[in-house]
Amino acid sequence: MIPLPSETASPVKKFFLRVRTLPKAHALLLVGLLLIILAGLMLSPPGLLGKADAIGYAVCHRIDLRSLHLGDRQLPLCARCTGTFLGTIIGALLLIAFGRGRSAVWPSRGLLIVLALTAVPWGVDGLNSYVSLFPRFPHVYEPQNWLRLTTGTFLGLAMAAVFLPAVNQSLWKSPSPEPVIRNIRELALYFLPAPLLIALALTENPIILYPLALLSTAGILFLLTGVYTALLLMLLRREGLAETWAQAWPWLAAGLALGLLQIYAIDAVRLQLTHTWGGFALGG
Repeated sequence: MIPLPSETASPVKKFFLRVRTLPKAHALLLVGLLLIILAGLMLSPPGLLGKADAIGYAVCHRIDLRSLHLGDRQLPLCARCTGTFLGTIIGALLLIAFGRGRSAVWPSRGLLIVLALTAVPWGVDGLNSYVSLFPRFPHVYEPQNWLRLTTGTFLGLAMAAVFLPAVNQSLWKSPSPEPVIRNIRELALYFLPAPLLIALALTENPIILYPLALLSTAGILFLLTGVYTALLLMLLRREGLAETWAQAWPWLAAGLALGLLQIYAIDAVRLQLTHTWGGFALGG
């Protein structure tokens, strides 16, 4: 039997053969997304952590003294942002593991209040940390990276529990009617991994910290993709129409593309102003 061309083609050729079978708009979207990703890979600093640095560069001050380190190398995000975005992506993964990946119902009012309260220590510690940058301005206590990481992690987990249902409401025609977190017991189980996650990060063990660093930057992409996907659906009045992943992926791909373009735009402005991929040169 003579093999069909698609059976003997290289992986790249097979990919483009499949792209040709997609609707024209979807094919253009997919190619456009790949070109955007390729441009980012080419223009950002070298290495996997260098690419993560470029993502973190768009949302974080990346002050060295306020960051955790892999040996002598600081992470792509400061300790607070590491905790926040790591908590967000871990929270989303936990909810998916709980079977709530398509839930479009927020927790009860009482649970929402508990989730909202995580913003209080995050905000207080952030304000205290900010004013400590000014030598003559009084601050309540000496800022610490473990506090930044801890307050960020709990806020990130809370954000995921609110953010995921919001995106599901915009995306799916028949989302799960079950609350993303049903009761206080589930909320306690949801927060239970946080101390372990924080402790693991604070070891600054490269074997542990390396994947956590990449996960934290993935949290940025997760949030931006969700925000832009929901915005596109609302602007084009296409909310709640997707029934399958085959119908949902173009919207998610468009959201990711817009999120990456935002990152590139902020990176370009910041690089033009500072002429470095490093963090701001401020004190501890």
